[in-house]
Amino acid sequence: MGTEEPKGTAAKIREFEEAKEALMKMGGEKMIEKQHELGKLTARERLDRLYDLGTFQEIQLFVKHRSTLFGLDKKEINADGVIVGFGKVNGRTVFAAAQDFTSSGGSLGEMHAKKIWKVMDMALDARKPFVSLNDSGGARIQEGVPSLDGYGGIFYRNTIGSGYIPQITAIMGPTAGGAVYSPALTDWVFMVKNTSYMYITGPDVIKAVIGEEVTHDELGGAVSHASRSGVCHFATENDEDCIAKVRDLLSYLPDSCHGPLPLIECEDSPDRECPELDEIIPDKAARGYDMKKVVMSVADNNVIFEPHEMWAKNVIVAFIRIMGKPVGVIANNPRFGAGVLDVDASDKASRFIRFCDAFNIPLLTFSDVPGYMPGTKQEWAGIIRHGAKLLHAYSEATVPKITVVTRKDYGGAYIGMCSKNLGADYVMAWPSAEIAVMGAEGACNIIYRREISSAEDPAARRAELVASYEKQFNNPYFAAGMGIIEEIILPRDTRKRVAALLEALKDKTEVRLKKKHNNIPL
Repeated sequence: MGTEEPKGTAAKIREFEEAKEALMKMGGEKMIEKQHELGKLTARERLDRLYDLGTFQEIQLFVKHRSTLFGLDKKEINADGVIVGFGKVNGRTVFAAAQDFTSSGGSLGEMHAKKIWKVMDMALDARKPFVSLNDSGGARIQEGVPSLDGYGGIFYRNTIGSGYIPQITAIMGPTAGGAVYSPALTDWVFMVKNTSYMYITGPDVIKAVIGEEVTHDELGGAVSHASRSGVCHFATENDEDCIAKVRDLLSYLPDSCHGPLPLIECEDSPDRECPELDEIIPDKAARGYDMKKVVMSVADNNVIFEPHEMWAKNVIVAFIRIMGKPVGVIANNPRFGAGVLDVDASDKASRFIRFCDAFNIPLLTFSDVPGYMPGTKQEWAGIIRHGAKLLHAYSEATVPKITVVTRKDYGGAYIGMCSKNLGADYVMAWPSAEIAVMGAEGACNIIYRREISSAEDPAARRAELVASYEKQFNNPYFAAGMGIIEEIILPRDTRKRVAALLEALKDKTEVRLKKKHNNIPL
């Protein structure tokens, strides 16, 4: 009997290894080859690139669907079309789900969804980030309503985890119908140019219902969502580029809202001067300049990581590091629309602010804003409501908030770009700053309207009054004298002052009124 037992065990081990090997083949060689022909990696190849070498641990490999309808009882779907597990990314634990398009199109059925539920629950319990690599034909129609319930369970977990753990979605193939809402509920959405798309309703249905003709890529491709809708934060070149950028983003984020910010070794100096900033503001106020260069100058080693690079370009949002620690940057960009605040820019900045605050990432604001965008288009699109989101987001945030005024800072937009009374801990201004209710010309046209119109030479009198107003108000000294800004600094000293302030404010705590939650003007 003692000699029979090892033999039986060896046979069972062999049986297990063969079964596992068969499941690891996913949809088979032909389907894998087709996936490669489309310029796409397989789910397992994507996970291999996401995780540090040899660290990925798969769970629930042997889960099977249990539907018998429409011939499914005779169909094997390896791993039920989704690979889930955990491992190390940049040496830190991350949980993930990768849909396998080679296995029945990565369609989502009951057990497929429950595998995703399981790994999401593990991520929440472990307080670790969750990454979803989406490549699916959508709900498994043959299974009916259980597929829809599967999506519902994912949406619920996305919502429960919001602001608790970082959630990232990479759209790496088709994502349509109900499947698009999980990505929209996560913090960050990546897409791959030419091979991924997402939309509620596809081109064929759109043509049939409303007669509009549009291609998959025009309707829901990476560039469309990155530049038009703002649904996509990062439009990447291919699968490898997408996953590399996901890894980059994770390096800026804590494990959870309760975890410390990741710290990397910094070779830059907190005392480094930025002499190039002394010359970046144009002599003429109407001329633009690239605010991104300002952000890069202040950042460790001039490195920034920018979401939404193609959408609402009049505002920049970006992650940088100051002495190895992550910082969230919000900045008007005068190169685009003079850095004006409009509906999209307000939404873009507000969501970024709330993300940073949720995960204890300090906020650095660079303000050069002439105001909110005027006109019927913006008013009817709800600029009042959308602009109020920015006020709400800054006011709500309790992380360290530092503001630097570089040039124009006018009117309501001055308030909106993290002014002192909106909750900024420290406001600095460059000598080129203009902090006022409005520009000199507009102000004089209102204040001195009668005086100008009755003058012998109205144009000359207007020019005289504008010059006087500019001397009195279009500078940082009036605001500094009132204590509305803390100090005026040389542009070259910006990094030094920001680094010192972040160090001083690192233990900031702020207790707010106890309540269930705020009611942001969505």
